Amino acid sequence: MADRFVTVSLDKRDVHCTARLLTDRAPLTCEAVWKTLPLAGDVYHAKYARNEIYALFPPFASTEPPLENPTVTPIPGDLCYFSFAGAELGTKAYGYDREVRPGTTVVDLALFYERNNLLLNGDVGWVPGIVWGQVVEGLEVMAEACNDLWRTGAAGETLSFRRAA
Repeated sequence: MADRFVTVSLDKRDVHCTARLLTDRAPLTCEAVWKTLPLAGDVYHAKYARNEIYALFPPFASTEPPLENPTVTPIPGDLCYFSFAGAELGTKAYGYDREVRPGTTVVDLALFYERNNLLLNGDVGWVPGIVWGQVVEGLEVMAEACNDLWRTGAAGETLSFRRAA
């Protein structure tokens, strides 16, 4: 199978990077994401994991992928997939501006843009993610934009994932 690529963008800032899907390591996750693209949502900057931006989506896979190619220490350029029960994210400490309720599932698609990340959450403990993509172009510019997002705020910014042309 030929390599597949996605464009990850901070739309308001007009910043993009390109990632290769890791279909050899996370085939079910890659297929679920690929079939659903394009995806876009409000961007959040992580509080616990450190150098991470992400967007939340309703579930889109016919069944949630198993924990393939897992990590708790993502490296710069990793794209990760997380699935959470609404009750796991239902505290105001996360700062979401929309309701995340028990009984729902939320998919979190994340980009890690710098090193020294640790997926340890004070509320639930270790949170392994599925590494489904790796940025191959544009990470430095994206990291600068992510740092700006951390300093100036995420309000009004969108994180999008699209098939690369």
